[in-house]
Amino acid sequence: MKEINYEKFLSDLVVPLVLHPEDLVVKTFDDDGDTVTIQIMVHPDDVGRVIGRRGRVINSIRTIAYACAARYGKKIDISVDSF
Repeated sequence: MKEINYEKFLSDLVVPLVLHPEDLVVKTFDDDGDTVTIQIMVHPDDVGRVIGRRGRVINSIRTIAYACAARYGKKIDISVDSF
């Protein structure tokens, strides 16, 4: 099975949510054997849109990403920050 490109996958999930898609950056910081650490950087005005009320949007994004990573026996850690 070909492993998924998590940066592209998360970028495709987040782009429709933000007002400034040109400022969206998704970076993989640590990809050791079983855990992938990813940071989503957005415009300061878009942080609330990505996190959502009570964190519901980012939790939904994490749930989808966890399910995709689990197919390959990996765990994924996603954080959201602004520039």
